Amino acid sequence: MKILHLGKKGNVERNLPEHESLADVELVDLPMGTAVEDILKAARDAEYLIADAIAEVPAGLIDEMPGLKLIHSEGVAYNRFDTKAAAARHVYVCNCKGMNAMAVAEQTVLLMLGLLRDVRGGDAAVRDGRQIETKEGYMTRGDLRELSDLKVGLVGFGDIARCVAQLMRAFGAETYYFSRHRASPETEEKYHVAYLPLDELSAGCQMFSIHIPAMPETFHMIGEQFFRRVPFGSYFVNTARGEVVDSGALLQALKCGKIRRAGLDTLEGEPVQRDNLLVAQPEEIADRILFSPHIAGITASSFRRGYGMIWENIHRMENGEMPKNVVNAWE
Repeated sequence: MKILHLGKKGNVERNLPEHESLADVELVDLPMGTAVEDILKAARDAEYLIADAIAEVPAGLIDEMPGLKLIHSEGVAYNRFDTKAAAARHVYVCNCKGMNAMAVAEQTVLLMLGLLRDVRGGDAAVRDGRQIETKEGYMTRGDLRELSDLKVGLVGFGDIARCVAQLMRAFGAETYYFSRHRASPETEEKYHVAYLPLDELSAGCQMFSIHIPAMPETFHMIGEQFFRRVPFGSYFVNTARGEVVDSGALLQALKCGKIRRAGLDTLEGEPVQRDNLLVAQPEEIADRILFSPHIAGITASSFRRGYGMIWENIHRMENGEMPKNVVNAWE
């Protein structure tokens, strides 16, 4: 079988299948951003396409690969794949749903704690020889807080948010969620969460964590109206997608004090450059933002889990079975 990979070279080789029936694989490994015509020259006849979760898989590519059976995201996202074009050709599009849920949840909690304990400021103070005066300042102001001091609001309630809710219970944090589709009473009881409409959640919590996918209908969903409702001195974490947050609105919320500190694993406009709106800020704003380089879901364990799902789906297709985690249904 012939497999086309669009993404970081070496990912497939490091995660080769264990199924004996998939041992004979012809692989074409190309980086994201390769021109469609160059992809087609190298792999027009590929049967399977494995793509980085943020790679573009356009209709112009899908329509010119006559033997294509399956397009599989290496991760959970697939918003740059033309799922409608694939469905029109009866090509399944699948993702690795849940592969990195706990990994991202761990990063979410890391950022939450980093904000509450001012990890960025504390680290700089020790390096600058200001350890004692910085410690005394925290004690005088009483501004280091615990998660259990705050009501936590989860925007979205998929696999990752549910893992975050599990961890919040360990910290004793009162946790609420908003989702377009409310969970069952049994699920709410299992995760010890309560549902709130978005306007009530934004007004009633003080620690916000974003867990919604990037789609046309969620673009800048977290914007001026959301930040206008949040209490002054709140905390904000985004480990979802940068596009779901209006960067300008978040910046204004930081400037006016609505958001005291923000922890961001992902930003609008990746790959992030120095001139990014939230990066290119003066010290008084920069000191209140804790960045991580979009690494929440890329642990070694999550990749092993994800490729296990990919190979299982290819194996299922080879055996004439429907793959799991299909995201583009057709009649």
